[in-house]
Amino acid sequence: MTSHQTTQTMKPATAAKKLGVYLEATPTEFQEGVVSRTELAALLSDPPEWLQELRRNGPHPRPVVAAKLGVSISGLARGGVTDALTTEQIDALKQDDPEWLRKERATQAEVRKETVRIKERNAERSGQSQEPRS
Repeated sequence: MTSHQTTQTMKPATAAKKLGVYLEATPTEFQEGVVSRTELAALLSDPPEWLQELRRNGPHPRPVVAAKLGVSISGLARGGVTDALTTEQIDALKQDDPEWLRKERATQAEVRKETVRIKERNAERSGQSQEPRS
């Protein structure tokens, strides 16, 4: 008896998220179909022109916009950015450097510092707990 392996597929929204692109900007056939894991791997290893163009110029989804600006997704919302932005729009925001962006970048830097501090503290604690007691 042979077992048949079924192909795992995902919704276009999931595939777009894994590819780091804005779903509404992808080709219609991508939006209306399903993507197998094999197809996703092929898109990641050898991206077609439309995918390269989206990654280069956008529009980019909010997680990518947040990363490019160095802020959190919540920080984008607090700054009034709720839609996808193109690379040109992101560059313009960086150039303008509005007050909310400076504030959110500072907040993000503090969060990163605190994360490192906690990680180091936990590493010290786990290192101490492994030492033999006398």
